[in-house]
Amino acid sequence: MSENMTSYIADAEKALLHTYNRFQIVLDHGDGVKLYDTDGKEYLDFVAGIAVFAFGYNNKTYNDALKAQIDKIIHTSNYFYNVPAIEAAKKFKKASGMDRIFFTNSGAEAIEGALKTARKYAFLKDGKTDHEIIAMNHSFHGRTFGALSVTGNPHYREAFEPMIGNIRFADMNDIESVKEQITDKTCAIILETVQGEGGIYPADRAFLTELRRICDERDILLILDEIQCGMGRTGTMFAYEQYGIRPDVVTSAKALGCGVPVGAFAMTEKVGAHSLSAGDHGSTYGGNPLACAAVSKVFDIFEELHILENVKTVAPYLSEKLDELMGKHDCIIAHRGMGLMQGLEFNMPVGEIINKAMDKGLILINAGTNIIRFVPPLTISKKNVDEMVEILALAISYSESGTHSFTV
Repeated sequence: MSENMTSYIADAEKALLHTYNRFQIVLDHGDGVKLYDTDGKEYLDFVAGIAVFAFGYNNKTYNDALKAQIDKIIHTSNYFYNVPAIEAAKKFKKASGMDRIFFTNSGAEAIEGALKTARKYAFLKDGKTDHEIIAMNHSFHGRTFGALSVTGNPHYREAFEPMIGNIRFADMNDIESVKEQITDKTCAIILETVQGEGGIYPADRAFLTELRRICDERDILLILDEIQCGMGRTGTMFAYEQYGIRPDVVTSAKALGCGVPVGAFAMTEKVGAHSLSAGDHGSTYGGNPLACAAVSKVFDIFEELHILENVKTVAPYLSEKLDELMGKHDCIIAHRGMGLMQGLEFNMPVGEIINKAMDKGLILINAGTNIIRFVPPLTISKKNVDEMVEILALAISYSESGTHSFTV
């Protein structure tokens, strides 16, 4: 590490709040599926800003769209209409099959809006304010109070109690555990279609189908969090499309803006007509022209670059190569995922493996202490997969033995 990079890190440690355990590199720029630090070192990126950069870095069409919007207008407030928000909403509706869209600044804010939608929907039915929401254990929905309240990991919540009330937790893919939590006060069930931070666990088809049936029967809102698993990552624009169901409310962010901070929650016409109304919800920056210009162009680029087709081609290859890797290393005990959202579970902490891979120019992240998560740009090639697997295999061998030669 150069003195220049060391100086940057020292300055950061003096100025920034210590809420992240950052890798000891300072990234400078990116191009395609590669990132470069301030010393010029190249990295193959299998993180994509945590499932954000669907197209990789320095996509000229995307960059030009943002530059053009900056030269026109960046912000107006929601007292006025703006063309990028209208265009983005139309494209979101077409892609999601939903009817009403609210743009936010982040995924956590999208969750907050979804929870408020559910509570207001129930309130308008009976005038009561004691309604309950069922969430899943091991889920992750964000760090704000509402999102944290439905995050199924006590470790994240305990220092910030009390959370918002009337939240119950069930087990993902265990329909009986959900039924046990349903009461006459239940107004919504929220889950990630594919759990991300909790270990890359896709919902079972039978589980999600039965949840949809129960919600229909009891007029409970089904909220699907597709902040990480949506926007093409599983091979369809939204993962729920592969289950043959439609949620009442869906949340989106991350690859929705491909780097620009933007999120959304969307709902059916029925929910939109019987929930939030003027004055119930708002956001100064939400839906501003710059963010929505990004969203609108993202949907265009998905079509222009045939992103879904690439995911459907490369994802099976990635899955095959991860299976082969598991067969060669006893320390890998499970492999699961959907599309380009994959996870390898180890019988040991994976921090050292991730660090060794980074030393050799491969960026990976974990999902919990013993799972490596693979959420690369959706533009990766089979050649990129081969390159990744070669470095990861050496990092695993090094970690297993502590004496392996570590060269590529």
